[in-house]
Amino acid sequence: MPELGKYAAEVLSAYGLSLLLLAGVTGISLWRARRVRARLDEVEKQVKHG
Repeated sequence: MPELGKYAAEVLSAYGLSLLLLAGVTGISLWRARRVRARLDEVEKQVKHG
């Protein structure tokens, strides 16, 4: 790990926050994709059975 000097806390907290935000965006995207897929399956089922 590189020497971060007196800004180590700020740099590491920025990395941590960035990783947290990326994990949040990924989680929300996966949750929404499942929700949309379920709704699409419902609509396709209704169209097939008419």
